[in-house]
Parts: sequence; C-alpha cells; structure tokens
Amino acid sequence: MHLIPLSAELRSVAVLRAGYVVAASSLVVEKDVDPETTLLTYLRRKLGLCGTKLGCGEGGCGACTVMISKYDPFQKKILHHTANACLFPICALHHVAVTTVEGIGNTKSRLHPAQERIAKSHGSQCGFCTPGIVMSMYTLLRNKPKPKMEDIEDAFQGNLCRCTGYRPILEGYRTFAVDSNCCGKAANGTGCCHSKGENSMNGGCCGGKANGPGCCMNEKENVTMMSSSLFDSSEFQPLDPTQEPIFPPELMTQRNKEQKQVCFKGERVMWIQPTTLQELVALKSQYPNAKLVVGNTEVGIEMRLKNMLYPVILAPAWIPEMNAVQQTETGITFGAACTLSSVEEVLRKAVAELPSYKTEIFQAALEQLRWFAGPQIRNVAALGGNIMTASPISDLNPVLMASGSKLTLISMEGKRTVMMDEKFFTGYRKTIVKPEEVLLSVEIPYSKEGEYFSAFKQAYRREDDIAIVTCGMRVLFQHGTSRVQEVKLSYGGMAPTTILALKTCRELAGRDWNEKLLQDACRLLAGEMDLSPSAPGGMVEFRRTLTLSFFFKFYLTVLQKLSKDQNGPNNLCEPVPPNYISATELFHKDPIASTQLFQEVPRGQLVEDTVGQPLVHLSAAKQACGEAVYCDDIPHYENELYLTLVTSTQAHAKILSIDASEAQSVPGFVCFVSAKDVPGSNITGIANDETVFAEDVVTCVGHIIGAVIADTQEHSRRAAKAVKIKYEELKPIVTIQEAIEQQSFIKPIKRIKKGDVNKGFEESDHILEGEMHIGGQEHFYLETHCTLAVPKGEDGEMELFVSTQNLMKTQEFTASALGVPSNRIVVRVKRMGGGFGGKETRNTILTTVVAVAAFKTGRPVRCMLDRDEDMLISGGRHPFLGRYKVGFMKNGKIKSLEVSYYSNGGNSADLSHGVMDRALLHLDNSYNIPNVSSMGFICKTNLSSNTAFRGFGGPQGMMIAECWMSDLARKCGLPPEEVRKINLYHEGDLTHFNQKLEGFTLRRCWDECLSSSNYHARKKLIEEFNKQNRWKKRGMCVIPTKFGISFTVPFLNQAGALVHVYTDGSVLLTHGGTEMGQGLHTKMIQVASRSLGIPTSKIYISETSTNTVPNTSPTAASVSADINGMAVHNACQTILKRLEPIKQSNLKGSWEDWIKTAYENCISLSATGFYRIPDVGYNFETNKGKPFHYFSYGVACSEVEIDCLTGDHKNIRTDIVMDVGTSLNPAIDIGQIEGAFVQGIGLFTMEELRYSPEGNLYTRGPGMYKIPAFGDIPTEFYVSLLRDCPNSKAIYSSKAVGEPPLFLSASVFYAIKDAIYSAREDSGVTEPFRLDSPATPERIRNACVDTFTKMCPSAEPGTFKPWSVRA
Repeated sequence: MHLIPLSAELRSVAVLRAGYVVAASSLVVEKDVDPETTLLTYLRRKLGLCGTKLGCGEGGCGACTVMISKYDPFQKKILHHTANACLFPICALHHVAVTTVEGIGNTKSRLHPAQERIAKSHGSQCGFCTPGIVMSMYTLLRNKPKPKMEDIEDAFQGNLCRCTGYRPILEGYRTFAVDSNCCGKAANGTGCCHSKGENSMNGGCCGGKANGPGCCMNEKENVTMMSSSLFDSSEFQPLDPTQEPIFPPELMTQRNKEQKQVCFKGERVMWIQPTTLQELVALKSQYPNAKLVVGNTEVGIEMRLKNMLYPVILAPAWIPEMNAVQQTETGITFGAACTLSSVEEVLRKAVAELPSYKTEIFQAALEQLRWFAGPQIRNVAALGGNIMTASPISDLNPVLMASGSKLTLISMEGKRTVMMDEKFFTGYRKTIVKPEEVLLSVEIPYSKEGEYFSAFKQAYRREDDIAIVTCGMRVLFQHGTSRVQEVKLSYGGMAPTTILALKTCRELAGRDWNEKLLQDACRLLAGEMDLSPSAPGGMVEFRRTLTLSFFFKFYLTVLQKLSKDQNGPNNLCEPVPPNYISATELFHKDPIASTQLFQEVPRGQLVEDTVGQPLVHLSAAKQACGEAVYCDDIPHYENELYLTLVTSTQAHAKILSIDASEAQSVPGFVCFVSAKDVPGSNITGIANDETVFAEDVVTCVGHIIGAVIADTQEHSRRAAKAVKIKYEELKPIVTIQEAIEQQSFIKPIKRIKKGDVNKGFEESDHILEGEMHIGGQEHFYLETHCTLAVPKGEDGEMELFVSTQNLMKTQEFTASALGVPSNRIVVRVKRMGGGFGGKETRNTILTTVVAVAAFKTGRPVRCMLDRDEDMLISGGRHPFLGRYKVGFMKNGKIKSLEVSYYSNGGNSADLSHGVMDRALLHLDNSYNIPNVSSMGFICKTNLSSNTAFRGFGGPQGMMIAECWMSDLARKCGLPPEEVRKINLYHEGDLTHFNQKLEGFTLRRCWDECLSSSNYHARKKLIEEFNKQNRWKKRGMCVIPTKFGISFTVPFLNQAGALVHVYTDGSVLLTHGGTEMGQGLHTKMIQVASRSLGIPTSKIYISETSTNTVPNTSPTAASVSADINGMAVHNACQTILKRLEPIKQSNLKGSWEDWIKTAYENCISLSATGFYRIPDVGYNFETNKGKPFHYFSYGVACSEVEIDCLTGDHKNIRTDIVMDVGTSLNPAIDIGQIEGAFVQGIGLFTMEELRYSPEGNLYTRGPGMYKIPAFGDIPTEFYVSLLRDCPNSKAIYSSKAVGEPPLFLSASVFYAIKDAIYSAREDSGVTEPFRLDSPATPERIRNACVDTFTKMCPSAEPGTFKPWSVRA
C-alpha cells in the first residue's frame, strides 16, 4: 500500500506558508489526513476559510455548498458540480479542485455576478445561507452560462433559507435566465410585462404603465406615486464566462499518470482508495466488513448522528468498471459507483432518443430522481450506495424491484448476477449480498411494447425530502389486448424493507384492466399492505391509504395509455372519465411571478436622505462573499478549548450516577464540568426555575447534565458520548392532554372577561362548540446557538461572543453563575444567522455552561451546537389547544365567545406567561366580539422549555379565532369573506381588552386585497375547476390580521443608543438592538443619516455590546426599530444641538468643517440617547389599561390546489396588502412580510414536531423536520404596502413589521380546508370536520374521505401504543 500525500486544489483566498495571499488558487498538499475529517472542518479550521457554513451537518440545508471540479477520465472532460462540504470526506479530494465562496469574488476587488445579484435584489437577510446559495448558482452558471428559469429553480433544491421567503433570491437570479418568462425590461421595473395585466397586484392599478407616467394611479390629484421596482437590473455587471478561473493545470497534468492506490490512516478509521477492480475485490476479501463509500451521504450521517464507527472504508470512485455505462440489448447497465446525477443524465438522453415504449421504466426512474434529495447529494451519491444502504423508504429501490433490474456482484470467487426481487432484501437494511462481495453494476431494463410503468412518492415536502411511501408499478399486457400478463407492485415505507405485493400481483394476472380489477386490487392491497398501528414512522392510516391511492393513479394512467395505444376500432378499454384525468398528471409548477408595490418617497426628498428608499441591507455584499463574521467565524485563540454538552436521554428521571472515567481516555480530553463546578449560583432562568446543570433530577430529554471540554470539537464530541449516566425513571408528562388530566399547570391562570357571555349566548340564533390543536414549530435559524467565552485573567472579567437577541439576560445569568457582578461580563454580538425568538432567552442555557467551563479552565472555550443538539435542547413555539363555544346570529354576526387556551410550556416557565398573555390579547384577531370570557392555562410538561417565536402566541390565539369563524360561516351557509367582513372592527371600537382602535386601516387593506386579487372572479373559476376535477380541488381564503405592537411587560419598552462622531466626520453608532437579518442596523443608519443630515456612507455600526449600551431590552416583539430608532434620533438631536452655534457661524461649511471646529472648541462629540414607549401597561385582573402602543394590520388572500389522493398541496397564488405605516425601507419591509409569510406556511402546513410517548424528540434535523423550500412558495406572490397611512406613534411615521405578517399564512391553511370541503362533498360528506394544524399531507388526505380511506380504518385509540404523540 502506498501512503501518498493528499493533493487537492482549494480555489479560495488561502494564505500559503510563505505568507502571501494567492487570490486565484493554491495547491494544498496535506500529509496527515484523518478520514473522519470533512471538507467543511478542513476549510474552516485548517485554512481559516469561514465563508462555507455549518447549518445542519447532514446535507439537508445547503449552507455548506461548495463547487467540486475534477477531470473525468471516463468522459474525458472537466466536470463541475455542487457538493455538501459537511459530508464530503477530505480523503475523497485527491486530485480534485474545490471552489468556495471566497474564491469567486470579494468586496475588496469585485463581486462575482452571482454574489452581486443576490445582494442587490435583497436576497440576503441574515446571510448565513447566502454563501451556499451563491455557490449553487455559481456552479450552475459554470455548467450553463445561459440557464433557463427551471434550471435555476432546480439548482436550489438542496438549499434552504429561513429569512427571505425565497422570492427575492429567485427574482435576482432570474436576471441570468434566458427565458425568464419576462420581457427582460428592467426585471419587473417600469414597462416590464410582469407589471401588467390582471395578475399584477397594483392595488387596483390599470397596469398600463406599471405606475409610470400616465398610469391611472397618477391621474388623480396629489396621488402618491407607487413603485414596483426594488432594484434596477440594468446596474448589474454582465456575466462573462471567459473571466472564470481555469481548472488548475497541476491537476490536469495528473490525468495521464497512472493512478496508484492511496491509503490514509486516522485515529480510528483507515481510508483506502484502490484503482483497479482486482485491488478492490482483494481488499473486500481482506476486510469483509469494510464500507464502500462514494459520496459519504449515508455513512457520513451514520457516523456523525447515529454514533456508528467503520474502521475501514474503501473508496471505489476511481475504478473504471464501477463507473462504466453500457447500453445492452436488454437495457442500460450502470457501474455501481455512477452518481445519481450521471444516471439521470444517461436516462434523460435515452428517453429523448429511444422510442417511448422502450423507456417507460426510465421515465419513472427520472420522475423519482427529480425529487431525490438535492443536487448536492445527487451529484456525489452513487446508485450502488442507494441499493446497498437498503433503506425501506428508498425512492429508487421500488422502481428497480418492480422493473426486475439485474445486479452483478463480484468477489474473489468470481461474478454472479442476481435479480432485484422480493428475495433481495432479507431484513431491515440487510441484503443477500455476502460480506466479501461487491456490487459491480446494475442493469435497468428497457420496457417492452404493451408494458407500462409508473413510480410515485409522497413526502412531507416535495423538494429534497425522504419518502413517507414510495412505489414502482409495472404491468405487461398480452399482445394487443388489455388482459394482464404480469403485474409487479413494489412499495417502500410499508415494511422494514422494500416489498412486493406478491399476493395481489398473482391474483391480478390474467384479468382484464377494468373497474372490477381496480376494486379487487384495492381490496387485496388493503389486506396485504397492512401495518401495525404502532409501526415505526406512525401515520399508519395515511400510509395504507397511499398504497391504494397510488395504485388508483397507476390504474388511470395505464388506462389512458392503453386507450391511446389501442385506438383501433376494437379498443376494449373503458375511457378515463374527463373529471379523473387530472389525477394522472405529473406535478408541474410554473416559474414564479411576483410584484411588490410600495410608495415612492415624496418629490423633493434629498438624495442623501435614504429613509423610505429600498436601500440594500448593509451587510448583503459581505454576506454574499462569505466575509460577514458570525460567532463561530471568529478566529481561534491560541489555547482555545471546545465544549460538547452531555444531556439527559430520559424525559423525567432521578440521576443516580455520572461516570466520566471513560471520557478521560479520549485523546485531547481536558475536563468534565457539572453542577459542582459552578462558582456562583446554579439557579437560573427567567423565573428562577431552571438550573445551569441538572443536579438530582432531569425533567426533559436534552436537559443539560454536564459538559466535556477537549482540545478539538471531534475529541469533545467523542468524549461526551463516553460519559455514562444511570437513571431511575419517573413517569413523564408529554402532551397537553396528559397535563390537563394531571392538572400540571404553571400558575397563575390568566383570564380576560368582557360583557355578559351567558346573556350573549341566550340572544344568539346558533351556538357552536369545537376545539383545535396547533402544533409547535422549531425556529430552524440557519446558525445554531453559539458561544465563545474568553476569560480575561483578572477580577473575574470575561468577554462573551454570543449569538443572542438578549445581551442583558445573557450578561446577568452568566454573572450569577460565575458569582461576579455584571460589570465584569461583556457580551458582544456582531450579527446572528437568524433568531426568530429562539435566541431571546434560550441561548443562556448554553452560554452559562460555556462560561463556567472557561472559568474552570482559565482558557477560551467555544461551543456551537450541532443541529440535532440545538433542536433537542432549545425548545420552540408553544403547541396550543383551543376549546371554544361561540354564539352568533343567522347573518353571521358574533354575539358571544367562551374560549380556553392550553399551551405546552415544557419543563420551565421561561417566557410562557408572556406568550399566553399575547394569545389571549389576540383571541379576537380582527373581529368585534361584544361578550368574551377567556382563560389561558400553561401546561407544565417534560419537554424542553418552549419559548419565544415570531408572533409570540399571537398566531395561535388568532388561528383559533379563524377556526370558529370558518365553522360559523359554514353553519350560516354564507360566503366566509362576507361573514368575516361584517364582524370586522371599525375605527374607534373597543377591543375585548378595552383598548380603543385608532388609525384602523384594516378595512382599507381588506377592500384593496379583494380587489387586487380579483377575489370574486377567481372564486367562480375555482368553483368551475372543482366541478371538472374529482381528484384535484382548489380552495381560496382571505384572512385579516391585527397585531398589537409593544412588549406586554411594560418596562421592556425602553431603548438606548450611543453616537460617537470622530474628527474626520465619520460616525460610529451603537444601539440596544441586535442584527439577525431583519435589517435593523440598516434602518438605524438610515434614521441617523436623516437625523444628522449626512449620507449613510459616513455612519457605521460595528456591533451590539453591553459595555456601550447597558440594560438593553431583547431584540424582540417587533418594536426594535421603533424604540432603538427613537433612541438613535434622540442621541443625534443632542449632537446637533451642540453643533447648532457652529453651523450658524459657518452656514456654508461642510459637516467635516463643523465637526473639526466643534472638536477644537472642546465640544463633546459623543452622546447617548434614550427612549421609552409612553403610557403602556395593562392589568388582567381589572381588564383596564393599554397593552399596546398601536396595531399593525394586513390582509392576505391565498389560493391552493390539493391532490385528494395523496394529500399534496401547492400554493398557487397569494396577494398581501400590509399596513407598515410610512416604510423606513420598503425592500426590508417587503422582505420581512414575505419571510414571515413563508415561515407561517411552514407552521400551518408543513412543520411537525414529533415526539415518542416517552417524550423523546424524533425530528432533530432537516432529514425529519421540513421547513418550506424554494418550491413551496406561492407561484404567484404579490405584496403591496398600503399607501398614505403614516403612523404618528413611531419613528418617521413607520410601523413594526417583523411579526405581524406571519399569521397571514393562515389564509393558506383555510384555503386548504376550503378545498377539502369540496372533495368531501364529492364523496357525499357534508358535515363540518376538524382540521388541526399543520395541514400536512397526512391530515389533508385523511380528511378527503373516499372509498380508499374507508378501506383503511384507523385502530381504536387506547388499544395500541402509538409511535408518536402530539405534544
């Protein structure tokens, strides 16, 4: 075995040993390579290239995307493709070039067009996902300099973003597209085709000149100019493919050299890369248990997340026979190491060139590959790996099994060919392949004449998701007839292996393809594809129903093809009923269309005054180049240590013993810290009901018991896994239902009462009762919790770099744990990669532990949580249960409401009281309810404490209001939009908490939304569509929102600012708010720029810190721009007042002149500013006071289409009209509206946290937990900011915008419910039904009752132990 140094080309700004910077590329020769090291770790730690980010560590978010380039000796060309650096083994980089985001452009010289366009089109908010998205786009442009819009959308299937709502990213990158479905005139600027026609959302505009001169909107006198152009694409630099860096000549010279076997040995793993098939077979005989790895997309995850260890890894990627593709007489043979992307390419070519009857199987395989993971995974994952992993939910194995694909195996004893049939998989993740055998190739056969094939898959999310159920179905007819000769139905997700429905297949042979066969097949399948009610994965009725739904789709598809192929006079098939045809259509999504409308700044506003202008986020360019520094990007200190948490595996138990002795033998181990190491108080938490480390009892899975400190992250992880803890189990409370039964509540119980509820019920024509459950939500900020603690060595001083929204509590809790006063602790925050409320208090559970470790060791200590740890430990949005009784009149007018809210608070109070307060204060949404009686209970359970999340209880409170509102409209038999409208508040009305509504613009938003969305005309079209389609249904709904602005804890409504002016005239600004992507720093600089009358270029914000502005309120409750803006303004006014005499004496002077003079006259050029919101405060006991400073309003109208057979839905169109006052920055505000809306789509239709009955969280990463992806946003997405609605209560007449729009996505949920009603009516079911949130495919399918659902009845609750429970 030759031990050769690994040489890879890393194309980035890398500092070589000689100390000079090479901008283009550098050849990296690495001698000591550990096979367990990933490319991401290597880039960040070894080369200091921190542009590539860690988002999930499992290839599910795309934050770590890089471009891999290599010369392919088989295709004789250079290939570029994207890959996930978090999974890519550094050993696989031998003779490969890697391009990271730093290597394509930077802010010092020039940005690459892929970087410039995402920045200038406002497609980067927190910026943590931006480098990965830039690299996906860059790689696409390297392969296709003139892509189609569809190529662009496909390129992003493996990238997630939690901030933007995706629309601005697609809009910016659309400018690269050749088709772009647009005239290309200034990319939706003036005169663009996208700004015309009935779809445009120009707030009732004729669309004639897209609000340019001569537009109806400008004909009225003094009318405000509206603009739909957030960026000007004519400013973009063109893409010049000739300017891209060339493939490294050093690596090209390697191509003619004979490859030699390579071996790398690490601490625990040996990696061998053979070059011939003989070497590989010999090695597999020597190491029969060795894993073969091509893309590392499965083994990498098993080793990191499932704690598996494979001491020997064989990498067959260089072996010619394993990469060969051959067309034979019977099919196409692929080498087992062929990547899925290359398989896709070959099959696509075959489908284009061969007669269609021969490619039925290829077309089905392509349909499965289209939704198989993301491009970053498909580019590296091998076909053979997919088969040998033997996953029961593999997308491809059912296709290979049903088609009778042949596998060639090889060992020292020779070759053998096996069929991929029912005998191939012998058990969960086991096959008939012997340990010493290697899968050499796979033959996918051609289909024959009279043979038809389909494949189906249903997942939580269409893009980049694992299947719930997947299948391959093949039928062969006797020549020229519709009589079945052979049928094969293969399913994944219905057993521990991929299975064939053998009994059903046998029974159907020899039968005619007709209605009778369909009925028998469904009956047989329902019997054969049975699942235990406790089956792993849950969703038992849904999965069983899918097996029938898929067969029905297959039946119709084949029927359609038969009647087309046998269109002679003696065609024996029944025709497919016209209203059934849509059930056979494959998923198709049109490219997005969108318009954003906002009010232009008044004529005459000074050029340097950017308030009201769509100014680009000030960090966007840095974020797009990977230069923006996040907490874990801070360079490592000389003697820094790494910490990994040790957490409870039980939801409720006594700790009997903790044994860290085994951990001490791990290399690099330094120490273990636990409760006894806390120098100050171990008591912590907002309500002092938590501990830094658990002492005697653990109260949730993920409860922090201790932490291991070691020299590297890898060593600390390994040592943490070696800590042994013994427990005595206690019975946990997991669900709201269990807490109610055991009366486990966190007191006090809050109430709001108004009027006489009983009298209201007596006067009502109808009374409705019901309940609704709303699931929780994981924040899924792309940057997980991170802390770096640096002890200063004297007087207990410590500096903390933290990803937090709440510096004050972080400082206070750390000081308390260390037993020092707060003045010894400095907390610094540059920016966060997203927060959404998840970093308002829960970061402190990590920060205090890291601080204790740094105190104990006296050395800097760093910890960034892995995604699975973060999701387990840090809690999320509170699940809610609402029970209501509502009284109303025949015309739909509400008289009386009695409602109880129950939230799942988790194991501590945290912010649960505030969340429940806001839920109760929003129980009316926007409706005037004369009589109200409400109660709010916080359930204490054994889950990680739930916490703040965008909306803070408001969305849950309003969701239950919309639930009874939609039931009520149905009961009255009236159109829901009419019932909603007659119940809306009017200007001057009192809410149920007795606050008078002033500046109530909601009715304006309502009318404008109905008109711009063409609501009534489209409603008729939907009714028509539903009449013509039995298995696809559309629905539409319009929903208002009213959101109260201010902290409900009165003393938090305060803010401070600090302004320093330096003698060169530059200004350093600091305020109490933190930047997490919401553009707060950008807005504050705009405010200071207007206040001081100087350009924004002269003002800079470096960071937020406790030693500049003390006692800051958390950046939360949407008020940060309001309160910090006023504080900044106040500080600037102080400076201006001091400068006034100097300005008067030199009116023609410049800003720099005045500052110089002031300094020379000993005038202070530093000032603090302060602001508090006046007159807020509310008393629940008396129902008096004013909880909110003002309200933000908005209305959304959404249309969806559901597939009644699978529960899939697509968001067709959304129109939003939002009142944000006079916008400080319309680009940022529209970005917030779209981002909140898409996050809400996740909350109400996709994201589901799943727990075991014992309280163990299953959904711990993007593999199991699905946030919306690029393809989930509405195809048509129109946002309009209400014009002429200044808000006198906030800085420069603006309004808060962070949280209010989130609830508008309930319009999607109720549009789905509307569509389900239509499906149920077709089945003859008209009674009301309960639909809980989120409306996942499972809930949608189960609600669309039909013959298939009736064949799969659910087991009686209580007769079995479910796999998962709803918290």
